[in-house]
Amino acid sequence: MSEQLTNGIRVQVSSRYVPEQSHPLQPLYVFSYHVTISNESEHTVQLISRYWKIRDAFSRIEEVRGLGVIGQQPILQPNTSFQYTSFCPLPTEMGVMKGTYQMQRESGEELEIQIAPFQLIAPHAVN
Repeated sequence: MSEQLTNGIRVQVSSRYVPEQSHPLQPLYVFSYHVTISNESEHTVQLISRYWKIRDAFSRIEEVRGLGVIGQQPILQPNTSFQYTSFCPLPTEMGVMKGTYQMQRESGEELEIQIAPFQLIAPHAVN
C-alpha cells in the first residue's frame, strides 16, 4: 500500500494482480488498484483531473492524463473520503505507478496532490 498526504488530502492506494483477466502468453498482465482519497483539510475540494506515470519491468513509460476518475469529478467536503477501483494492463508481470490529482478549492485555488508510487506485481513474479 502507498500513502501520501499533500495539502491536507491523503491518498492511499493498494493494488492486486487479476489473474482471471490476465493472459501471460500474449503477454498481458492486469492489475486492479483501489484508491481512497480523504480530505483532512478545512476546505472543500473537487478532483478535476488525474495524471499517471506507469513504468513496466522493461522501464517503458506510459503517461495517462484525463478528467476526473472513473468518469467522476468528486467533491470532497472536509473530513470525507472518496473511494474507487480501476485497472492497469501491463505487458510485463511487474511495474510501478505514481501520479498526481489536480484538485480545486471552492476559492478557485488549484492544488496538485501527490500519489505515492505503488507496485504492480504478479505473485508468481516474486521468489
